[in-house]
Amino acid sequence: MKMTIKQLRAFLAVAHTLSFAQASERLAISQPALSLAISGLEEALGGPLFMRTTRHVSLTPEGEIFFPMARRLLADWENAEEAMHLRFTMQLGKVSIAAMPSFAGNLLPAVLKAFRQRYPGVNIAVHDVINETVLEMVQEGRVEMGVAFEPELADALHFTPLGSDRFVAVVPADSPLAEKPQLSWRELLHLDFITLQRPSAVRLLLEQSLAQAGRRLDVAYESHQLVTVGKMVASGLGVSAVLAFCIQQMRELGAVCVPLVSPQIERRVGILRLKQHQLSHAAAALAQTMSDECRWPDS
Repeated sequence: MKMTIKQLRAFLAVAHTLSFAQASERLAISQPALSLAISGLEEALGGPLFMRTTRHVSLTPEGEIFFPMARRLLADWENAEEAMHLRFTMQLGKVSIAAMPSFAGNLLPAVLKAFRQRYPGVNIAVHDVINETVLEMVQEGRVEMGVAFEPELADALHFTPLGSDRFVAVVPADSPLAEKPQLSWRELLHLDFITLQRPSAVRLLLEQSLAQAGRRLDVAYESHQLVTVGKMVASGLGVSAVLAFCIQQMRELGAVCVPLVSPQIERRVGILRLKQHQLSHAAAALAQTMSDECRWPDS
């Protein structure tokens, strides 16, 4: 027989008041029910906790030893209960996510703002890492979920699409190409091309897609940071191609984005989590906020 929280509360009530009558009033239970709870606790622990006479109640030596233990146990129980209640009601919590930089720097801030307004007590830790690292962090359980391109082979991962994004050309603001309604890859690739360094998923996707279309990506400049790519283009060093949800970022850096065709390259972006892992309430709420708040630019 194991002791119960009801028995623990009964013991503490009697230990504080040294009166079964007062303890039963404090707990709002009958004296027989209180006596039964104390007897059950004593049986579970293996001996008496109180010395009882018709006039007097006192703790046994073992009861004296158990008294501070019982207070700590009840405090821990109530703290755990309160902490879990706060998490399930979204008043407290923490979520760790990984997101590829192009998403983290462009669409995620609006999502986090909306989430914060709804759940101000939940802390969000964002790891903005390349696409491949997002997959690794989710697979290894280092984050609850990630945002990345739809993986081709990932049996352990569940993918929830947020949208499908396509590549747009990035050209200097003073370039004649900036005035065109759209550009072909042939027009873009005869100029100095600036892109992200390997193993960027964006770089690999461009190379693979262009190879399938019979074209080759010759790179003049490369960088690990999308901001650097945008600034290089804006300064007139060359041209580039980015996902459409980076349009506003490229504009802020001084470059112009133009729709790209022939071929039109696009890829689905979404939320990744382990198939066998259920998201916490906070993470599930964040995933829902992403679905509700992500606004895909018109490229």
